[in-house]
Amino acid sequence: MNNTIVLIPHFNNLKGLYKSISSIGLNECVDILIVDDGSSSKIIEKEVNAKFKAQGILFIEYLESNLGIEHALNKGLEIILEKGYKYTARLDCGDICVDNRFKVQEAFLETHSEIVLVGSNVNFVDTSGNLIYNLKMPSENVEIKKKMYLNAMHIHPTIMFKNLILKTVGLYPVTYKAAEDYAFFFKIIQFYNVANIGANLVNCELNPEGISSTQRKIQAKNRVKIILKYFYFGLYPVYGLLRSLFLYILPLKVLIFLKRILK
Repeated sequence: MNNTIVLIPHFNNLKGLYKSISSIGLNECVDILIVDDGSSSKIIEKEVNAKFKAQGILFIEYLESNLGIEHALNKGLEIILEKGYKYTARLDCGDICVDNRFKVQEAFLETHSEIVLVGSNVNFVDTSGNLIYNLKMPSENVEIKKKMYLNAMHIHPTIMFKNLILKTVGLYPVTYKAAEDYAFFFKIIQFYNVANIGANLVNCELNPEGISSTQRKIQAKNRVKIILKYFYFGLYPVYGLLRSLFLYILPLKVLIFLKRILK
């Protein structure tokens, strides 16, 4: 058993799942927990294990029906807490780990006792692996907390966190469909310090079938609700609220185009 376990929710994306697992390097010392959220395309366990080259153990948990990613993540965290892992890292199907991503993040958390969650910069790519744009995230806790009202200051598949925080913040909120990560991050920063590593450790796939595309309106609406929950009168909360309302009405193609030319 390693200190770190990688939590991967899966729903009808075997190609992406195999690609993500294959990207975890030979020198990585991590275990993996795949939570299948009631997929119709069943995981071929022999093939999954063949793709897994890291120094660790791979577990698969099957949910009987499709409950949604927030429930799959929470089932995963319940299992992880039962097993007693120190760290949880996230990865989504189709996303690619760069170099020794997990070793870098685990070393960071070991040497920065005041930090409980760390992410990284990220390259966004299309389903063929072509670069769309690079996203540089703020690295310091103070800046992250201020800018959280503008957008999530951690890209979900890049994070690793100390499991001890779950005793205080609990699991992923289930009342903010398609924005469970944003709500989770907001809960964490109320109590703890967080950071991002100033290096690209993950290539994230922009998939037209992904949640951020297919449920974008619901996601934007729930982000507004989260901002209002933590709202105070200040520059970042006011601007962030207006920004989220604007994104709610902006077409996805226009949004991607703007990100391309502004990054």
